[in-house]
Amino acid sequence: MKDTAKHQGLRNQLAAVLEQKGITNKNVLEAIKKIPRHLFLNSGFEDYAYQDKAFPIGAGQTISQPYTVAFQSQLLEVKKDHKILEIGTGSGYQTAVLCAMGAKVYSVERQNELFKQTTVLLPKLGIRPKHLSFGDGYKGLPNHAPFDSIIVTAGAPMIPKPLMAQLKVGGRLVIPLGEEQQIMTLLIRKNETQFEKHEFGEFRFVPLLENKN
Repeated sequence: MKDTAKHQGLRNQLAAVLEQKGITNKNVLEAIKKIPRHLFLNSGFEDYAYQDKAFPIGAGQTISQPYTVAFQSQLLEVKKDHKILEIGTGSGYQTAVLCAMGAKVYSVERQNELFKQTTVLLPKLGIRPKHLSFGDGYKGLPNHAPFDSIIVTAGAPMIPKPLMAQLKVGGRLVIPLGEEQQIMTLLIRKNETQFEKHEFGEFRFVPLLENKN
């Protein structure tokens, strides 16, 4: 598991590309420069790891395009020690970016194969989320709530009510909403009952899986 000066150079280039595409948050860009994305991919894709593209990671899932990771991270407005719930650990790359931004990350993954991989990979890279969990993302993690913010990294047909309930007042929930294509949606919790909604254009995600049992 090598991370070389060449890889660092490619990360710097990637961060510059993301900046040109409108990512302005310095904390996000520094995290992109820091996290070795090539180590989250199958070795066959290593040469392409710092292109702004999504790639398959197994179990029918993908590692999101870096722009998408950066865009969602920017919408969260992460502060140091913010408690963040991530729905869909996937490869662990988004988890790693949030950890690099100083967040305390609680992440849930529905695919056991991916859950097992990330629980091994992240500690190897010195990345320590507060909590990794195998389970149904629709339910969130009520035992660890409330959260400063919540990020959903798969397309959802609607906003799961349990996630809204687990968000602090003033907190931000970022979720791609829709079936085939998704609209990136931000909910800001104004008080116990009211949420402010913002939409940020089309993205494409794999679907959020619900436990049917």
